[in-house]
Amino acid sequence: MQAWQVHENGEPSEVMRLQEVERPTPGDGQVLLKVRAANINFPDVLMCRGHYQVRPPLPFTPGVEICGETEDGRRVIANPVLPYGGFAEYAVADAAALLPAPDSLDDAEAAALHIGYQTGWFGLHRRAALQAGETLLVHAAAGGVGSAAVQLGKAAGATVIGVVGGADKVAVARELGCDVVIDRRAEDVIAAVKEATGGRGADVIFDPVGGEAYTQSAKVVAFEGRIVVVGFASGTIPSPALNHALVKNYSILGLHWGLYATKNPKLIPHCHEQLTELAASGAIKPLVSERVPLSEAAAAVQRVGDGVTTGRVTVEPKGAAA
Repeated sequence: MQAWQVHENGEPSEVMRLQEVERPTPGDGQVLLKVRAANINFPDVLMCRGHYQVRPPLPFTPGVEICGETEDGRRVIANPVLPYGGFAEYAVADAAALLPAPDSLDDAEAAALHIGYQTGWFGLHRRAALQAGETLLVHAAAGGVGSAAVQLGKAAGATVIGVVGGADKVAVARELGCDVVIDRRAEDVIAAVKEATGGRGADVIFDPVGGEAYTQSAKVVAFEGRIVVVGFASGTIPSPALNHALVKNYSILGLHWGLYATKNPKLIPHCHEQLTELAASGAIKPLVSERVPLSEAAAAVQRVGDGVTTGRVTVEPKGAAA
């Protein structure tokens, strides 16, 4: 079969190689899946660079999120078990962790319903307890995780403010349902949020960016607000001033979604049920901005790493042997 492999760490476009390899053999409790669609996530970029908390042995195939097909023909959503990731014709996954792919979504959309939407759901509902009528601020609102948080916030009855970088992403954020969109490249984010909220600030802030975005968050969080720290796409990990959190009465909440798989795994299928219902009703629909063949995966992963994409970019292998 064909699979992209990383033999050394570096930029995805430089270290990912498309190769002919043996089809992987599942271990105990694992299944072989034919990859129907594999979404590109920022952790794929970080793993190529060697900067992610999970460092699979070299060589490995990246791709942490797929819609696959079982041997008996079922469409499922899975997180492949590395080193046999999703940017290949076949991947390996834990049988117990498979989730049914919603009938209301195609393969690419189904794959995109997983990590980003689970992260958004756990962050907004499990950690921040977002309530209808509250104001939600989403950084990188046109991105893969941010776009999911925007849709989930609207579905929960929140007023959503999206922060993006660039005019093209402003248009995407508006289409996703943001009530207010702020272009950080052209506007003062702090002043714009205060104006949009009448000086009160945002009740919940969803931050997958870190760096300057977190600094802005701390200045616009409302009384008893909650900042959900999801990731550091900016490359800069902030150091919060806890005296500031005390004086302003706000909470800083960490979210590492992957921990639930070991600490409280029953919550993941419960969340998937909620997401499936929302998708069936049309309240959420993953934004798949690009669909690329397997041969173009490395370039697509690089674009995600460079921050020039919106929504999800999906790799769709074609012609995998039966």
